[in-house]
Amino acid sequence: MHNQVAIYTESLPEFIEKYEKVFKGNGKITRKFYKKEMMKLYYELVKLQKWVIDNNKRILMIFEGMDTAGKSSTIKEFMMYLNPREARSVALPKPTDVELTQWYFQRHIKQFPNGGEMVFFDRSWYNRAGIEMVFGFCTPQQHEHFYRQVNEVEEMVVDDGIYFFKFYLNISKKTQAKRIKDREKDPLKNWKLSELDYKGHEKYDEYAKLRDKMFTLSGTYYAPWCELDANDKKRARLNAVRYLLSNIDYEGKDKEVVPGVDQKIVTLHNTIM
Repeated sequence: MHNQVAIYTESLPEFIEKYEKVFKGNGKITRKFYKKEMMKLYYELVKLQKWVIDNNKRILMIFEGMDTAGKSSTIKEFMMYLNPREARSVALPKPTDVELTQWYFQRHIKQFPNGGEMVFFDRSWYNRAGIEMVFGFCTPQQHEHFYRQVNEVEEMVVDDGIYFFKFYLNISKKTQAKRIKDREKDPLKNWKLSELDYKGHEKYDEYAKLRDKMFTLSGTYYAPWCELDANDKKRARLNAVRYLLSNIDYEGKDKEVVPGVDQKIVTLHNTIM
């Protein structure tokens, strides 16, 4: 069983290079710095995928987070230069009438990676831990039943040899409000907004309580939560990729490119044995 760790380090370019070359006036990293560092990580991701294909490995990643936190865009960055035949993103629609009669995890398991594949879930079975509970799409009994099963399900996933990663992109209520406004103004991003986004923003505090419950009840040593401070999207993406790469010993890894992660951005939840 592969146990994940967060290797916190200050041997990262954002700590080594001159501050003004890395950060903007608002404290977020510049686009130029981000592109430069992300390009190095793209090369490492391509190496990782070659190792996965050559050795018939399986990698499964799930991305959860507050609305507008950047789940889809983070997955897009991961997949930018990967072979799409062996890497796919999964964003399941609401369950069908037939799926509602099935075991809750069943429709997700159908999408798990085959040998040589990397699969990215844009939201996952953890809908039951958050959005379904917030909006009454499940009963309190179903919510608690989910927690009685989820850790055992994930232990079986890891025990079967799948490299399994859980990312949670976290943002403040203020950041969320700003991003909703930005999407309203941008005709290229209007389609991302739905009525649930506005209702979800109103229920931010309820989401936050359920998020913390999720970390407490499902942050296991074999399938921990990697929480990312995504108030700076670019910085969160860099550290999500770094976290993945630093936890897999793939062939040709450049450890100077992947020395670890930024403690200001990454928090690991792994208290359950």
